[in-house]
Amino acid sequence: MAASCVRRAVLRLSRFRGPGQGPPRPPHRPQPVTSQRHSACCVTASRHESTSHNNQKRGAAGGVLLAAVAFSLFGSSEEDQRDEAQRKEDEMILLLKKAKLSIHREQMQAASGFLHQAIVLAHQTHNNQAIIYTYSLMANLAYVQGQLDNAEKLFKASLSVMLSGGTPQDDNAVIEMSLKLATIYAEQNKAELAEHGFRFCTESLEAKLQEAVPEEPTEEQEALRKETRLLLGLCLDSRARYRASTLHLKQAGQDYQNALNICRQEQGDAHPQTLVLMSDLATILDLQGRHDEALVLVQQAVDLSRDAGHPDQHVLLGNLAGILLHTGRLDDSVRVYQEALSLARQAGDQEAVDQIQEGLKEVKRRSQDRKQEDRTGPAEDNESV
Repeated sequence: MAASCVRRAVLRLSRFRGPGQGPPRPPHRPQPVTSQRHSACCVTASRHESTSHNNQKRGAAGGVLLAAVAFSLFGSSEEDQRDEAQRKEDEMILLLKKAKLSIHREQMQAASGFLHQAIVLAHQTHNNQAIIYTYSLMANLAYVQGQLDNAEKLFKASLSVMLSGGTPQDDNAVIEMSLKLATIYAEQNKAELAEHGFRFCTESLEAKLQEAVPEEPTEEQEALRKETRLLLGLCLDSRARYRASTLHLKQAGQDYQNALNICRQEQGDAHPQTLVLMSDLATILDLQGRHDEALVLVQQAVDLSRDAGHPDQHVLLGNLAGILLHTGRLDDSVRVYQEALSLARQAGDQEAVDQIQEGLKEVKRRSQDRKQEDRTGPAEDNESV
């Protein structure tokens, strides 16, 4: 449930005007040519000239009329094409909005239907930005639904469109997509692919951050550098969680510490993401048996979260209670678990509720074991008696 240091790139749908979206140029159309039929009859020169002049006038008028009709036809066709393209774009934008609203309401089947309609329109209009954005939404939806194989294919399709369109491999958008793939490989227990993906992401970002910085960078350059650092923090956080799940605790702790340093520097000590990273690092220290260090760190995170009104305060309290349990402070552990349980129920976080209740059961078991020892004493003492 750890939060992540990440910016969310939002593509503006109103700017979905990809290459080739402009109106087509009308083909060259030569002016109509009129022919003059010469009479076989003998006519005077003046009458011949007059007739010829009148014919030329009629021919010129006809030419102007035909040209006007032709221009009108081509103008209408061109306008129709623009109207059709705009209609499809408007429909696509509406479908994407409906899909995001459905996802927010957890109506996943409806969201999937809207997205499939939107991707058809995106391809019809040859709008690469819309294709990438829609594929990304479809992939995220598949990931949330646990359809990892489908999510992997969709993320790869999105990456393919980005790279074929000329986006550099070290572009932040490419790295963010690659990170999602690495996370999927981690969940699929594809260790080699996961490690390779995490390494590509972190090394690419670190290389970008080592590039020379102008003495007086522009606001845009500063914003990009901050974005790159936060994305590196997200990569380190994701890799730390993966390494913790595979019990590579020392490496996980290093990644968490580096991610925490970035969050503190870029977003401040009391930022919600900073506090979650503090709690996660404390959990790793606790697993390593470094309970006192873990307790100091997680207590600091909880104290700051109370002042900041952290949305996941129940998670931080649950971690604090667990560490108190491991240090043998059972009464304090129960008190904090109970507070965490109340907040988790208010937040509707059933996963946290289940974990907290398991923690309370463990506290009860240890408390009973301790009472039993107090009554009977150690086993070796009973034997001597």
